[in-house]
This record gives sequence, C-alpha cells and structure tokens, in this order.
Amino acid sequence: MAIYRFRISFEDFDEVVREIDIKSTQTFEDLHKAVHRSTGYSAEKSSSFFVSTDNWIKGDEIAYLPTQRKTDRGVALMETSKLNRFIEDPHQKFYYIYNFDRPFDFHVELIKIILDPDPNIEYPFLVKSTGEAPKIIEKDNFGAVTVSAAPASTEFDFLNEMDFVPEDTEEIEAMGGRGINAEEKSDDADEEETDDADEFADNDDYEDEEYNSKEDY
Repeated sequence: MAIYRFRISFEDFDEVVREIDIKSTQTFEDLHKAVHRSTGYSAEKSSSFFVSTDNWIKGDEIAYLPTQRKTDRGVALMETSKLNRFIEDPHQKFYYIYNFDRPFDFHVELIKIILDPDPNIEYPFLVKSTGEAPKIIEKDNFGAVTVSAAPASTEFDFLNEMDFVPEDTEEIEAMGGRGINAEEKSDDADEEETDDADEFADNDDYEDEEYNSKEDY
C-alpha cells in the first residue's frame, strides 16, 4: 500500500497551500474531509473532484452530496471511489470544486508517492499548511444580514416619500416650535384682516355721510 502526498491550493489564492498524505486505498471523501479539517470549512457541502489534464481541463467527476441530475447520470461518488482507481500519472491532477452554492476552486496535484507508510501516523495526515484559508460568508448568515438591513432601508425610503417625520422628541419639539410660530403668524394675519375691515367700515361711514350731505343739499 502506497501513500499519496497531494498538494492542494486555492485557484484564486495560490499562496494558501495544504499538503496532505493519504493512503492510496482511501477514498475521495477521506481526502475531501481532510482538506476541510485544514481549512476550517464545513465538509458537508456539495462538492466534486474532476480528473484533470495538466492544463486543469476537467474530465470525469467524483461527487459528494450530488444533485439528483448527477445521480441520474451515474456520476461516481466520493464515498465509494478509492484514490488509486483514478491515478494514472505520478503527477496526477484533480480540479476540485468545494460547495457549489458558494464555490471555491482548488488545484489538487499528486507530488509524491511514498511506498513505506509510517505506522505511527493516522492517515490522512496534514504535512504542511501555508497561509490562512479565506473566510466564507455562509448563505444563511448572508441572508440574515440582508434581511436585517433591508427593512430599515425600505421603511426609511417609504416614509421619506410620504414626507413622514419620525416621532423623535427633539423633532417633535421642533415641530411644536414651528407650530407656535405658525399660530402667531395666523394671529397677525387675523389682526391685519380686522384692521382692513375696520378701515373699510370707516370708508363706508364716510361715503354714507357724503351721500346724506348731498341729499341735504
């Protein structure tokens, strides 16, 4: 039984690297879970390895938690697929997609074959870890953030469109102040109207007197 040493790197974060030793008779599911023990990600996500060319062109798929469509197509399953069945080259490559809902792509390359496994090591075994895996915003958490932010934003826009003034103490006081000024202005306007009316009445009296004087004449 041989030990395969795989070098695993993020496609978009090539400074983040893991090297894992694993038995040739172990499965792709064992490798999948070993990778995410080293990244801190949840392994219980729909993911797939693809047998790859040297240029990272994807071939046959080995899936974990496949969709019904993949199952119907007869895609190989990680839990039943041993690594040595898919190793055809001493530098065999696999293109690996983790979590199809929010995917990360990896390059997986066989870099060493060890013929004498260490009996004191439990495989899979993390040989090397370089760089911190990028953080993942889980779908549920992302949704929660969106939902919590949306109502405030929606309510604010709606109320502004309706010219609504929030019921805030300072704003109420300010509104009260504006109300008093409006009342004072209204009283001033009433007084002006009263003065105009009195002046008009005086003019009427003057006209009556003038008319009477003409009659007397």
